[in-house]
Amino acid sequence: MVFSSISFLFFFLPLLLLIYYIFPKKYHNEILLIFSIFFYYMGEKEYVILLLLSCFFNYYIGKKIEKKHSKIYLTIGILLNIGILFYYKYTNFFIESTSKLLNHPFETLNIILPLGISFFTFQNLSYLIDVYKKDVPSSKSFRKYTTYITLFPQLVAGPIVRYKDVNDELETRKESFSSFSDGVTRFIIGLGKKVLIADAFYRMYTNIYNSNMSSFSYILVALGFTFQIYYDFSGYSDMAIGLGKMFGFHWKENFNYPLIATSVTDFWRRWHISLSSFFRDYVYIPLGGNRCSNIKNIRNLFLVWTLTGFWHGANWNFILWGIYFFFFLIIEKYCFKKKKIKSHCYTFIVIVISFIIFNITDLKEIMTFLKSMIGIGVPLWNKESIYFLKNNLILLLIGFIGMSPYLKNKINNKKKGNKWIEIGSMLYLLIIFLLVISSILSNTFNPFIYFRF
Repeated sequence: MVFSSISFLFFFLPLLLLIYYIFPKKYHNEILLIFSIFFYYMGEKEYVILLLLSCFFNYYIGKKIEKKHSKIYLTIGILLNIGILFYYKYTNFFIESTSKLLNHPFETLNIILPLGISFFTFQNLSYLIDVYKKDVPSSKSFRKYTTYITLFPQLVAGPIVRYKDVNDELETRKESFSSFSDGVTRFIIGLGKKVLIADAFYRMYTNIYNSNMSSFSYILVALGFTFQIYYDFSGYSDMAIGLGKMFGFHWKENFNYPLIATSVTDFWRRWHISLSSFFRDYVYIPLGGNRCSNIKNIRNLFLVWTLTGFWHGANWNFILWGIYFFFFLIIEKYCFKKKKIKSHCYTFIVIVISFIIFNITDLKEIMTFLKSMIGIGVPLWNKESIYFLKNNLILLLIGFIGMSPYLKNKINNKKKGNKWIEIGSMLYLLIIFLLVISSILSNTFNPFIYFRF
């Protein structure tokens, strides 16, 4: 079940809201827990037990860590969490890589990746480490901890919510009409981003890819990759944060208009903020961060960005993607440390190329794609590329306009105290919702990209 489905929008969510707000406040966590487990069960029937066992183990280890402040229990917890993630996500990758290296066909295992395992594993890890550092007390009850891990809005594709950020709200959150209204608005905007924009870009570059390609066609496909993943993942984060607000939770932002970043460093302060802050706080800083020699700092950055790439998927293109960003971060940090880079154009080109690496799993195909973009082996343009540009010009304009907060800020500034703009905003949300429903009913839509991570 995904947020952009009829079953979720017209059955699961309305039923949950009805029951949640009918029953007394003391039952709210239990209601969320039951519905969240059912939500996960609908997508991953055989792995619900794994999810619940993971919750129980980390709850138990957290208690032991707090009671004895023992590095041994922390180490056991970290190793078991990483071990489970490694088995399900990376076992076949290493088997295949070893087969190619030794030129010997080893059989891969029949392993299905559990939905959202990368996200709930990182939440478990952050909890254990924060308990050890005494940043947060261990959970008072297994039921409370399981509610935290399984909360359906962020369970399968983030953002990575830390226990210390929701500990109080799990016990004493205050639902309000204002928060609920903000949540509905945020959810509909995220839904529109996903269904009306991200899926449209997917159809755009798929159609172009199946045509007679030119250099300009490859550029359009690269833009399609970039806009699809941005509107898909930021749309999901909007929906998750919006759903959280409907139930009284206030989670941190996961995106801050990353495509208008002025440097790669700035981009990673704005893109998938919960992941980059996780690696910063739990890997980079414990390794010494930048409070060490230049050589050690470069080593720390290399490890962090290799792991960041590897976290995204069990394939060499993801590792290359992480190292690619490491390369530019090092250049910005050490080659331009006196005069910091501030260029939208440079950064946007780096980002677009990065998502070519991200989307194409075959390394040779990546090189072919990059060469074709600059006209090596293909014509600079042809009739098909001009046709696709004309056909998708409005979509591309929407993509570029939506990556900046300029229009949103303009409307919000004029909205204050202007009832007509407020009425117009409500109509706008209604139109988006109706267009989304129409699109879902008439098309076979795509699942969220980050579900596979």
